[in-house]
Amino acid sequence: MDLQMIWFFLWGLLWAIFFITDGFDLGIGTLYPFLGKTDTDKRIMINSLGPLWDGNEVWLITAGGVTFAAFPAVYAVMFSSLYSALMLILFALILRGVSFEFRSKIGNPGWRKVWDTTIFIGSFVPALLFGVAFANIFQGIPFDRQGVYHGTLFTLLNPYGLLGGLLFLLLFLQHGALWLTIRTEGALQERAHKTAAVLWLFLLVAAVLFLAASKYYTKLYDNYLAHPLLFLLPVTAVLALAATRLLLKKKSYMKAWLASALTIVACTFFGVAGLFPNLFPSSLNPEYSLTAYNASSSPMTLKIMLVVVSIFIPIVLIYQIWAYKLFSDKVTEEDLAYEEAY
Repeated sequence: MDLQMIWFFLWGLLWAIFFITDGFDLGIGTLYPFLGKTDTDKRIMINSLGPLWDGNEVWLITAGGVTFAAFPAVYAVMFSSLYSALMLILFALILRGVSFEFRSKIGNPGWRKVWDTTIFIGSFVPALLFGVAFANIFQGIPFDRQGVYHGTLFTLLNPYGLLGGLLFLLLFLQHGALWLTIRTEGALQERAHKTAAVLWLFLLVAAVLFLAASKYYTKLYDNYLAHPLLFLLPVTAVLALAATRLLLKKKSYMKAWLASALTIVACTFFGVAGLFPNLFPSSLNPEYSLTAYNASSSPMTLKIMLVVVSIFIPIVLIYQIWAYKLFSDKVTEEDLAYEEAY
């Protein structure tokens, strides 16, 4: 395995970790106005992810940083081609973070309603647009030899892109509902359980449609037909999705959440494996596509970075696992009395 292939795998892995970690709090934020029947419910939902959400977004910075350092040409063309979508995602994430901090500063119902709305918007928009962006990458972006994008934001909102957005949104919604079953109790937990069960059916339909549409809109299956062992990825996604439903029915909530996380990883690598060696394919001409080989940094840069990530990524993972374990108890009404609570 050469350096470019290793970094291509790490690039996909970092995005998968981000989708696992930040996915559930984007899902909770989107479910927020529907499951939060009272102000107490809403505060419990926020505090269920309160100590974790900002740490989760470290993986977004890491994934973007790796793209910049390992594949600078991809970073340049990607962030110019997808500029509008990525700026909307960035503004939404900023708005969401501000909303968490400001919502409980004043007890006025009108004040809280404003921030409740922005929590929803700041969670829904990234969940949808991340899916739209990656689906468009899977099918190819219209850019030329100079990396100039020939399209607009609405070019990205094509049927396959929107289907990818819907798939990501449903993945994150179910992931978030499952997290609430772990961190809450009583009526809120029961609503989260029922919501996760209903979402599972919609997610199953969306996943089947996306797999079928990928055959017609993309060339992802070319790698699968050339290397049949890769079909283990979509099979893993299907089995993990089935396990999520079974474990939810048994009320094994943590195991169901982990199965949901595996579903997200398998779905991410379904696309990543199908893309290789392309990182950012051009729909105008395959010769314009940016690959792991024609867009990578120098071998020396890749070697130095590999040493750095081999040291620091495990440290970050260990710290984050410790944080998740530390804040694994259920959030109760009594916890909302603490000064540190949202």
